[in-house]
Amino acid sequence: MSKSAGFCQGCLHYVFDYETPKTLVIPNIRLGFAFRFTQFLVVLYVVGYVCVVQKAYQVTDSVISSVTTKVKGFALTNASDMDPRLWDVADYVIPPQGDHSVFVMTNMVVTPEQTQSRCAELPSPSTTCTDDCDCREGYSDPRGSGIQTGLCVNYSLTVQTCEVLSWCPLEIDTELRAQLAAAENFTMLIKNSITYPMFKFYRRNILPHVNSSYLKRCKFSRATDPDCPIFRLKDIVSEAGEDFQDMAVKGGVLGIIIDWSCDLDWWAGKCYPKYSFRRLDNKHPDNNVAPGYNFRFAKYYKAPDGEETRTLIKAYGIRFDIIVFGTAGKFGIVPTIVNLGAALSFLSLVMFWFYVSGWFKIYKISLKNIFKINITSHPTPVVHFWFLV
Repeated sequence: MSKSAGFCQGCLHYVFDYETPKTLVIPNIRLGFAFRFTQFLVVLYVVGYVCVVQKAYQVTDSVISSVTTKVKGFALTNASDMDPRLWDVADYVIPPQGDHSVFVMTNMVVTPEQTQSRCAELPSPSTTCTDDCDCREGYSDPRGSGIQTGLCVNYSLTVQTCEVLSWCPLEIDTELRAQLAAAENFTMLIKNSITYPMFKFYRRNILPHVNSSYLKRCKFSRATDPDCPIFRLKDIVSEAGEDFQDMAVKGGVLGIIIDWSCDLDWWAGKCYPKYSFRRLDNKHPDNNVAPGYNFRFAKYYKAPDGEETRTLIKAYGIRFDIIVFGTAGKFGIVPTIVNLGAALSFLSLVMFWFYVSGWFKIYKISLKNIFKINITSHPTPVVHFWFLV
């Protein structure tokens, strides 16, 4: 046979010869029990945690969501500093439409008939004065109410302050009670549409079995109406662990959290929204500086003589932030093969570790027996070095 033919035959044997590993049998119950128990733990981890809990056999997609809201309700105020007034949704929802949020006014400080004129600044350590020298003309304090004219005028019979150019009369903010206490009975309709584009899955929180007649009479309740998308404001605040009347005085921020985490495999059941509620702004009893939530806005008017006036409203209220999140999963062949291969590799690693442990155990026993034979054969101990190939 020529050298080239022998070389080709050697290459063929190298490529196509089938090899099988040798089997090492270790007659040790403790080692065998540890091996089987470790295998059981690996299988339990793969089946119980990876497959059942983590659902690693699935491909996943994140939710894309849109939210619109509609608030309904009426309130009547009859405060001493303003005439009786009926408030509807156009008065207390500011602005009419928000981006995944809605503000409901529950309290206010109203300063009517303001005009641009001169008046005494509100008393504070930086604005009280004794004569004109204590006031700087043209000075504007960001925490003040206007631009100083340089004059010191009477604020009251006992107090003098620097005069300012501003919208007068100035707003006087005092401790208040919630004027729109009836807002606790207002209702909010939340319309939420979601999609998982990878799976072409679309769903609304107004479920298919919900009709118009049901919407007219239902209110969300975990016990009786968990599918109703209409929420009573007091119930939202109560589920967040707060008291509505206390929160209505200074306002705050509440989160309405909608969880659309779904298993879209056919055996897993249907996909429904899960609602939860919590307060989002800081409410710490030991650090209660600048509590609540408020802002100012004005309504402007023009008198017949052309003079511009306005009504300034400092609005306290509850801002409801609607937070939608979720992940959907569905069986996928690629992650299944990847995780199955990882599990088999893990099992092979366990087998290799026990193989090495068994090999060392046999080597230790063999070395011990050989050493005993040499001690018996020679009066003077002779140490032999054995090399296993």
